[in-house]
Amino acid sequence: MNLAEHGKTVRVHYIGTLDTGRIFDSTEGGDPYEFTIGNGQVFPALEQAVIGMAAGEVKNILVPAEEAFGGWRKENILTLERGRFPRDRELRVGQKLSIGFAGGQALVMMVVDAGEDMVTLDGNHPLAGHDLTFALKLEGVK
Repeated sequence: MNLAEHGKTVRVHYIGTLDTGRIFDSTEGGDPYEFTIGNGQVFPALEQAVIGMAAGEVKNILVPAEEAFGGWRKENILTLERGRFPRDRELRVGQKLSIGFAGGQALVMMVVDAGEDMVTLDGNHPLAGHDLTFALKLEGVK
């Protein structure tokens, strides 16, 4: 029997849900997700859950927020004067912007408030602070 182990490439179908039951991602209706165990392509907890599984096996796992996208952090909120953006640039709540910082670093941030005088941006990952549940089905091991 060909089991998933470190260094092997696996194909999994999954449905990812939040505590509310809301689906945040799924391969349902599409191709399985393929990754190599140990290459850091997925959360370590997900890699560990797949190790030892055989093709056709199913498993549900919970990945705590701190082992997924981390906790929601207030320091990732940035409020700037509207004048720091081009005058003709429309800013809408929910819009994603790439913001450049000193040293050449850029971060994608989401507009959470766009007033006439101030704009508030959130640099947290949209799933930060959420525990994630994955329903997995291992489709194959190479």
